Amino acid sequence: MTDPAPKPESNVDRITAQLRRMAAEFEIKPDERIREGEMAKRLSVSRTPLREALNRLVSEGFLTFTGGQGFFCRSLTPDRILDLYEARAGVECEAMRLAITRATDADIRGLKGELDRSEPLYDNATDRIALLEMDEAFHMALTRLSRNAELANMLDNINGRIRYVRMIGLNMERGAASRMSAHRAILDALADRDEPRALATLRAHIALRKEDATRAVREAFSHIYVQAG
Repeated sequence: MTDPAPKPESNVDRITAQLRRMAAEFEIKPDERIREGEMAKRLSVSRTPLREALNRLVSEGFLTFTGGQGFFCRSLTPDRILDLYEARAGVECEAMRLAITRATDADIRGLKGELDRSEPLYDNATDRIALLEMDEAFHMALTRLSRNAELANMLDNINGRIRYVRMIGLNMERGAASRMSAHRAILDALADRDEPRALATLRAHIALRKEDATRAVREAFSHIYVQAG
């Protein structure tokens, strides 16, 4: 039996994707009100699919809605970023716990092979976007080893909501070699089916301190508003 053909992308899907990118990259600034009429003209769309797309992004956490006032881009604060990092750690650690028993040896070898192929690119990359995309790809692949599609969807959502801060703050993170070393340590623990070591290594790799979150948000704000000036 063949798999059903994927559903064609709807107009609402396209508007949602465009708005999601704008929110993730803070083309719509933190706490900025979204004026539906102006946004409809900007995107050359009608109000009805725009409203549906905006409501989707509220449910995803990119936007907020206040009765009588309308839609706003999410706030950018150290506490909110810490909340998202803690949520990311929770999702990835639960995925790891499941992967310990569900991932095959071939799955793990395959991800190690991907790491081997990407390491030279990672070590030599100077583009923060490229670095971030490679890092996200590794963590998404690791999460998919859980065989739980909902956990993968949750991580993808969280990644979108912290992507801008991570991209701006990459210079504050450890170097590329250290990140690759951490990825290998995580995979080695998974290959050994050592749950305590795998979880501890993964959580330490993801953890963000309050002071780091504060610095990342401060630097993100400087980029968001200086670039707009």
